[in-house]
Amino acid sequence: MSKNLTVYFSASGVTKNVVENLAKAIDSDIYEIKPQIPYTKADLNWMDRNSRSTVEMNNHNSRPEMVEDDFSTAEYDNIFIGFPIWWYIAPTIINTFLEKHDFSNKRIILFATSGGSGFGKTVEFLKVSVPNSTKIVEGKLFKINSSIDEIKKWAEDVLEPGYIR
Repeated sequence: MSKNLTVYFSASGVTKNVVENLAKAIDSDIYEIKPQIPYTKADLNWMDRNSRSTVEMNNHNSRPEMVEDDFSTAEYDNIFIGFPIWWYIAPTIINTFLEKHDFSNKRIILFATSGGSGFGKTVEFLKVSVPNSTKIVEGKLFKINSSIDEIKKWAEDVLEPGYIR
């Protein structure tokens, strides 16, 4: 039987709500990606060209530092990774996380929250950080008020053997 992990980055708490429902739905462990320097409201002001998030997202090689710990992906088969969509891709701290861990023979299933942006080139920008992953799957974009039933149905579908998106 496969063991599932739900990993997430949530700068404002929106993605965390979806993560908690997903973890309940699939009986998953949870791991939070924490930036070394937490994001402030000013850092997240996408209308400010000099805000931290804007500067990071304009440089696809940016790798914000994350809190270090002894976390390992070794015992997991399916790894769900959730994040807010920033400028049609995942925040670059997701690349930081992916590059710090071994995803050999792992199936990575992405999901995101967004106020209006789609997945855009998210998979393309993340694949470079996980060359040994068995598969990286573009998952679902959730709304802030997504129900646990909606989340559970999606998770059950995506975990079915042979699911390809």
